[in-house]
Amino acid sequence: MASNLPQHIAIIMDGNGRWARRRGLPRTYGHRQGAKTVKRIINACLELNIRYLTLYTFSTENWSRPQSEVNTLMRLLDEYIDRAEEEIPRYQEVRVRVIGRYWELPGKLPEKIEALMNATRNHKGLNLTLAINYGGRREILDAVDKIIADGKKLLGNEEQFRRYLYAPEIPDPDLLIRTAGEYRISNFLLWQISYTEIYTTKKLWPDFNKLDLIRAINDYQKRRRKFGRL
Repeated sequence: MASNLPQHIAIIMDGNGRWARRRGLPRTYGHRQGAKTVKRIINACLELNIRYLTLYTFSTENWSRPQSEVNTLMRLLDEYIDRAEEEIPRYQEVRVRVIGRYWELPGKLPEKIEALMNATRNHKGLNLTLAINYGGRREILDAVDKIIADGKKLLGNEEQFRRYLYAPEIPDPDLLIRTAGEYRISNFLLWQISYTEIYTTKKLWPDFNKLDLIRAINDYQKRRRKFGRL
């Protein structure tokens, strides 16, 4: 497992609603069960010495869902941030970042997110990034807006542009996992996943576990990354 371990794993957590529907339960139950899976996978990444984990938590497109579901997701997110020390395994080892336009979230969520990021900024273990109110196209547009605001007319290379992204210090994902058998990128990390290896599983997110994560890593380790070369 230690050989050729991905440094950065990104996950599109899909299937909470389907998990609940198959059990005759409200979608809310699926989202709550999905939050438990987040805890399991963070712990697994710590045990496997994964350095970076990015989770697609709430997209800019998710606002178009029924208002009752959006309200539930915001409430769950608020609870998660409030209980971060309990919800995040080995909290003292996990640095939390949030990417996306989180400042547009309702209520006190933006300031709570800022407080959590500040509280964990010196933690040295896993780098956990939560993509909240995030869209890959929006990130690129926001970067362009910052460049214009800085009075830049032309950037010489990709690295100069990268500095204007939400978290330029984080390396690009080596492995992108999507659950629930879907094969879409869904506007996630469009700039960063140019050469990322993609792995899909039919497992719904609430059922995803450490063994599934290891299977994805094992599949990644069998691949030869070319980065455009022969």
